[in-house]
Amino acid sequence: MGISDKIEAFILELMKQEEDEYLKIQRNELAEVFGCVPSQINYVISTRFSPERGYVVLSRRGGGGCVMIRRADSNSDIGNEMTEREAYSIVKNLYTNSKITLREAKIMQTAISDIALFDAVNKDKTRAGILKNMLKLIYEEEL
Repeated sequence: MGISDKIEAFILELMKQEEDEYLKIQRNELAEVFGCVPSQINYVISTRFSPERGYVVLSRRGGGGCVMIRRADSNSDIGNEMTEREAYSIVKNLYTNSKITLREAKIMQTAISDIALFDAVNKDKTRAGILKNMLKLIYEEEL
């Protein structure tokens, strides 16, 4: 297991234990734990905890570089525009976390595909709007 995998696993374990909305970590402190440079921590956070993978990350500069991470869980976590790849990643994350079935994931990916949106003036904006509406329905059902 590489250093990036170990850092990811460590952060995921901390997130399981965290009771607050966000997990708050210091880049410098985490780098010391793993004997690496803070930029390695930045790399792991940006590649393994991205919105496409279902996370919201807030970053503060200075004082060791505080990073706050939480799982994205609503359509408010989606911007006004989204590429097909980003949208597919969110749908995959929903399926992986058992929020939707495989059939629902396939239907959602078909509806937000570039092929389905071929005639849209702004595919990325239209896609984000469609996905937000789908997520609203999914999360309303849980209430």
